[in-house]
Amino acid sequence: MSALGPFSIDTYLPSFHDIAEKLGATPIQVQQTLSAYLAAFALMTLWHGALADRFGRRRVVLLALALFAIASAGCAFATRIEHLWFWRAMQGITAGAGIVISRAIVRDLYDGPPAQRLMSQITMMFALAPAIAPVIGGWLQTLFGWRSIFAFLVLSTAALWLACWKLLPETLPPAKRQSLQPAYLGRSYWKVMTSPPFLFACAALSLNFAGFFIYVLSAPVFLMKHLGIPETGFLWLFGPAMAGLMSGSWLSGRLAGKVTPGRTIALGYLVMSCAALSNVGINLALPPGLPLSIVPLFVYTLGMALAMPSLTLLALDPFPAQRGLAASCQTFFQSGFNSLAAALIAPALWGSTLTLALGMAGLMGLGAITAMAHRKSRLLPG
Repeated sequence: MSALGPFSIDTYLPSFHDIAEKLGATPIQVQQTLSAYLAAFALMTLWHGALADRFGRRRVVLLALALFAIASAGCAFATRIEHLWFWRAMQGITAGAGIVISRAIVRDLYDGPPAQRLMSQITMMFALAPAIAPVIGGWLQTLFGWRSIFAFLVLSTAALWLACWKLLPETLPPAKRQSLQPAYLGRSYWKVMTSPPFLFACAALSLNFAGFFIYVLSAPVFLMKHLGIPETGFLWLFGPAMAGLMSGSWLSGRLAGKVTPGRTIALGYLVMSCAALSNVGINLALPPGLPLSIVPLFVYTLGMALAMPSLTLLALDPFPAQRGLAASCQTFFQSGFNSLAAALIAPALWGSTLTLALGMAGLMGLGAITAMAHRKSRLLPG
């Protein structure tokens, strides 16, 4: 469930050129299909959690998956770039339910180290999706063309719907469900969105992820233009990134209960800092090339995944009665920033590998500042 959103972001990246050619669109217009998806994703994630708090986790998941499959079919049959904008936005509206509700389910069932371990496993799946998605998409593009990618999403979503229908139990008892009355929702959203610890934790998560995500958004230019890799070679970027994300998630799970969340987060930032600084140094000293242009991404994603589960739990912990709503707000902030990165930050940075490296370092540095602010805000009285 949590992998569906990032998987549907990255699967069609190798097809950007083919989509532009077949639909008579410019590269910027094709890029805006990604922006439309991310903006709709961000907006709707504000509501997935509140709906799941009211109607239960299982019901909302099954409905969202069914609607996502319909939107994917719409993308497959698009004949104009405007149609693809619309159906990608429809995908974004429904794709966020998986990541939001999966986080709420973890907090329904577990606390403390067990919750951190399970959140680490979810992060591993979250990491696997963007790594394998463009590889699958590249081969589908080569063999069958860009429409086959969205047909594949229809089939894979149908399989996921059947798995959830058969295997996913309801984890929120009726006695714990929340109201959808406007006054109650307004107070709940205000409580969450004006909490400094929550906002700082969300900012840290968003900025850390954006330091890597700018490479995902720039993958066609970074790999095919700067490094000279064909459209079937996206594994050069996503393979090391996947390995780093899975390694960091595994390590976070192993440290749960042995090292405090604060120390785990600090260790994650130490690793990310080493990666970001070495990335800038490599790009200042050497021309773009394999494997040195890729190695820092493995180290960065390892540190990012090491810190991510603890930061996620620290954001949700202050709101035990509104976990779904809090998870929605958290995902909203991260996906909203991802949309900004897709529309403005990545296009401004993908002109060279050095500007991408500087972008990674700058975003990570801001993430570290907000993580320190989060720690201080938790120590303040009240």
